[in-house]
Order: sequence, then C-alpha cells, then structure tokens
Amino acid sequence: MALTGRTALIAALGALLVGFLLPSWTGLLAVELTLLLAILYDLGRAAPVRKLLFTRSGDTSVRLGEPAEVRLTVTNPTGRPLRAHLRDAWPPSVWTAGSEIAASRHRLTVPGGERRRLTTQLRPTRRGDHHAARVTVRSYGPLGLAARQGSHSVPWTVRVLPAFTSRKHLPSRLSRLRELDGRTSVLTRGEGTEFDSLREYIPGDDTRSIDWRATARQSTVAVRTWRPERDRRILAVLDTGRTSAGRVGDIPRLDAAMDAALLLAALSARAGDRFDLLAYDRQVRAAVQGRTAHDLLPALVKAMAPLEPALIESDARGMASTILRNAPQRSLVVLFTGLDPSPVEEGLLPVLPLLTQRHTVLVASVADPRIEEMATARGTLDAVYGAAAAARTQAERRHTASRLRRRGVTVVDAVPDELAPALADAYLALKAAGRL
Repeated sequence: MALTGRTALIAALGALLVGFLLPSWTGLLAVELTLLLAILYDLGRAAPVRKLLFTRSGDTSVRLGEPAEVRLTVTNPTGRPLRAHLRDAWPPSVWTAGSEIAASRHRLTVPGGERRRLTTQLRPTRRGDHHAARVTVRSYGPLGLAARQGSHSVPWTVRVLPAFTSRKHLPSRLSRLRELDGRTSVLTRGEGTEFDSLREYIPGDDTRSIDWRATARQSTVAVRTWRPERDRRILAVLDTGRTSAGRVGDIPRLDAAMDAALLLAALSARAGDRFDLLAYDRQVRAAVQGRTAHDLLPALVKAMAPLEPALIESDARGMASTILRNAPQRSLVVLFTGLDPSPVEEGLLPVLPLLTQRHTVLVASVADPRIEEMATARGTLDAVYGAAAAARTQAERRHTASRLRRRGVTVVDAVPDELAPALADAYLALKAAGRL
C-alpha cells in the first residue's frame, strides 16, 4: 500500500516519541526510522524531473568579447510544486574565469501547471560555434531532506563572430582615402590613376600637374587632381595551416589575421574595390566571393566564425593554383601567413613567380610582441640568453621579408595591435602609387 504524506508524518512523529521512551538502542533505532520515513515522505512529494518541459530562446550570435543572453523556459506540467536547483551547462569557453558557477546555476520554484523563465549570461572567450550541454535539475521535497535529480538535452547554438577590434582605425583611413579620391585639396598621382577635376593651384603642389590650357582660359593657375582607379579586385587568403595556430598574446595568429582582413575589407569596399576571401591549408576551408559592399562584412564574419587552424603543413603549390583559379584577372593578393624561414623557403618562394607575374602580392604576417620584449631584456643570465635568441629570431624574419621584397612582394610584419592599421596603410600606398 502506498504511504500517504499524512500517514508518513504521523508515523514519523510516533516513532520519534517512542525513541525517547524506549531504551537507548531501541531509541536510536526509532530515530533512524523517523529519519527514513521523513526522507521517503520528502522524496515522494518532490516534483518529478523527467516530466519537466524546456524551451530556449535568446541570442544566436555575438561578437567575441561581448555578452550574450540565452533564456530557458521551464514548464512544470505536474500537480506538485517544483522546488529546484538547476544547472544550465555550457562549454568552459563561454565563461570568463571564475564566472561559471554564478552564471550557470539557478534556484527556482514553479507551481504545478505553471512556467518560469531563467536567463543565463554568457561571455564567450573563443570564436566559433558553442553548443549548449545538458540541463540538470535537482528537485527537492518540502522538507529539503531528499531530492530527485535528472538531466535534459535542450539544444541551442551561439555563434561567436570575430571581434573586429580594428574598426576604430577605419575613420582615419577613410579620411586618407578621401584625400586619395580627390575630394580634398591633396594631390595624388600615379600611373594607374584617373583624371578627376581641376582646382586652383596651392603652394606646394607639383608643378607638373599644372594644366596650362585651363590656366590660359582663366585668371588663376589651375592644376589637375587625380583619383585612384575603382573596381579593382582584392583577394585575401588566410593560411589556416599550423603556423596560424600559434598564440601571440591572448589570441591565435589566425584571429589577428581575421581582424586585419576585416579592416581591409571595410576600407576597400568604401574605395569601390571588390573584395574576396579564401581560407586555405590543404583545401579550401571558407570562401566569400562576389559580395556587394553592403553584404560584404556580414558574409565575411559568418564565414570566419567557425574557422579553426589545422595542425598540418599548408600546401603552398595547391594554394597558389587555387588563387590563380579564383583570381583570373589582375588583382591584389593579400596572403596572411607566417614569416618562419622554413615554410617560406620551402613552400612559398618556389611558387611565388606564378603569382607575381599576374598579380600584385602582399604578405601580411603577425609578429609576436613577446619576442620584442625578450630582445630588450637584460639583467640576468637567463634574460641575456633570451635576448640573444629573440634577436636571432628577428634577424631571420627580416631576412625572410627581404627575400620576399626582392621578388616584388610587399611585406607587412607587425604585432597584432598594429597589423590591421599597417595593412590598411600599405593598401592605401599601393592605391596611391597606381599599383592596383
């Protein structure tokens, strides 16, 4: 026969009273019986976990470093009130250090036939797709002595997009672009530029740009202004091989390259150029082609978000053939890769003539700021040895960059915080020189 709550409570009180009246060993047995009956009563009154219903809502994408909210709705279809502790489990990479316990654990009470909504605050520390784990519920009885526990699978995915911290450099580069574009009083010339308009001569202008025929028709000296050609093609290639997995500071090299590529994409779109993207190691990992200026950045961040470095050596010959196949017309090829001597000498240099005979090639590489710190360290024997090793590493990178430049390649080698603006400056310099 089932033990009702009232019967169990009366039996427990009776056993407790008997425990005080009987001898010690008998009293101890009665107390244990009382506790057992109380636990059974508490367990019987706890809401069943398996019958609970769960649904999710909230953010499905967020930029790296920004918070995201995921809401979990708990429905109690049973007739018993739910008094529970709940854990909404996610991978460790969605929490900042020390915040998981406070953010993922909730206390709630849900009367029978009602629902409650909980909000879990995520702050991802890694880019990519993050999937919700299991929801674990511990349902307590009215006395709090016993509980039922179970887990539910409630799927949800939050895609963490690249941070694009270099966006802050865009206004200053757009200002320089307007100067190149002839919309201010700065003169720009280059073999690939187009005549834009005439304006009045300003001291310091190049006298070779004076338009003598226009000057003869008016009372002031007129000079020609020029604008860079538009509708040029830019192909950015992210090397996702093993060298991109190395961490510089707090981020992988691949993430720093993505940030620089996004700034270049935003700047080139404003300049009227066409920007395409490839991610490659031994096969194409992602591709963005033929996007309009309005759709370009959303398409890029969507394609970049799930990319992870592959711990394999990149196939330079396959990369070169893929570039030539995707860029049949003359383009600016921006290759985000390392300047380690061995991969460059054995992989990139042999195939470089295939690219340079058709395209303008720019190599962008992420330098390690720790190497610069080590190179200036002194004071102890270990610091001196470290400085010597760092100086040798820097010399090897400079030698590799010099070999690339001798083959007509523009090289940008900078630490993560400086790579994006340095690459944007290199692009503007090429545009000003008419090399695009």
